[in-house]
Amino acid sequence: MRRSIRLLPLSGIAIVLAGCFGSATSPSASTSTPSASQPASTASAGQLSPSAGESQTASFEPIPSDDLGPFTCDLPIHVDATTARANITDVRVGTHADYDRVVFEFTDGLPEASLERAEPPFTQDASGAPIDVEGSSFLRLVMRGGTKQTEEGTSSYDGPLDFDPDFATLIDLIEGGDFEAQSTWYLGLTTEACVRVITLTDDGPPRLAIDVEH
Repeated sequence: MRRSIRLLPLSGIAIVLAGCFGSATSPSASTSTPSASQPASTASAGQLSPSAGESQTASFEPIPSDDLGPFTCDLPIHVDATTARANITDVRVGTHADYDRVVFEFTDGLPEASLERAEPPFTQDASGAPIDVEGSSFLRLVMRGGTKQTEEGTSSYDGPLDFDPDFATLIDLIEGGDFEAQSTWYLGLTTEACVRVITLTDDGPPRLAIDVEH
């Protein structure tokens, strides 16, 4: 159930394919700038292991490494689609010493996605109902073709749509709507943090991760 209304107050970003990995192999990852869709460099996103300090909603995280690429404050950031429709199968959050992480897991491939800064008031897609997002700075993630609604009329994801992790930077994550195969999510932050977008398609299910710097 959507909670009551209240409103408070990822140079070159790496778009590297990784995030809350459920495997201990070393996949191949690529990075790009916020304005470019083609890989600018290649790096290993390996060294995967479970992290004892993770939130219960997270599974496996990579050990923090320079291989994940730098953070950037240059938004918006765009990720190209690898499939026309990517059904969401999992959403999870986790935290590390230097950043907090949000991970979206999909079937088939990655949707087209854009991450941008946003300002309240926020409203639910389609209905226009107000949404409460906690924090003093906000990010909006729009995934075109990224949806929990299947073509058969069922739902591919039945987990939480509202997280309150209360991490160092990430304190809120809430769905802003899932309508006509497009979903919107809002990240509520304690400060206007720099970010890093990470994706993985070569090993395990396709994933899109957003790291927010402490």
